[in-house]
Amino acid sequence: MDTKVLYVTAIAIAAVSGGYYYYSGKGKKLETDAARSMTYSAEQIHLTQTDEQGNLYVRAQIDRLEQDMQQKTSKLENLNASMYKAGAVDATFFAKQAQGFNDNEKVVLSDQVLATKLLAQGKLTLETVELNVFPKTREISTEKQVTVQSPQADFISQGLKANLNDGQYEFFNIRGKYEP
Repeated sequence: MDTKVLYVTAIAIAAVSGGYYYYSGKGKKLETDAARSMTYSAEQIHLTQTDEQGNLYVRAQIDRLEQDMQQKTSKLENLNASMYKAGAVDATFFAKQAQGFNDNEKVVLSDQVLATKLLAQGKLTLETVELNVFPKTREISTEKQVTVQSPQADFISQGLKANLNDGQYEFFNIRGKYEP
């Protein structure tokens, strides 16, 4: 047999084999890309999270979670969460619905929102229809109407900005009563 025919046959077989492996690898990559865009869901979730020092930071119960890994968003049903400070419950949050954005950097609570901040002289309760929570910075805000109850006052505010770390609260267009 002529060596030229052998070389041509070998090159043809190598080209076909290489093409097959090249394109079969692309097919697997497409399957992986499609899997990455999937939405994951879970039910009856119990979450415990610690901070960088290992101290308890958040504990939550959620009836249902849907998470889109590609969009970095999440949808939660019946969120009941407690935030901790120095090993003790510092604030609690309840909402029928919640949506997390950018890996839960911002969480928007909606539908029967109840937030409670535990104070030395009692508790501060905030009720509203929507509340923006920033877990890492421990800040909350809303432009919706908020009903506020505390040991010193009961009032309604048209919006709120608060920092749970230092206890600074800013209310807008307040109507209510104050008892020092």
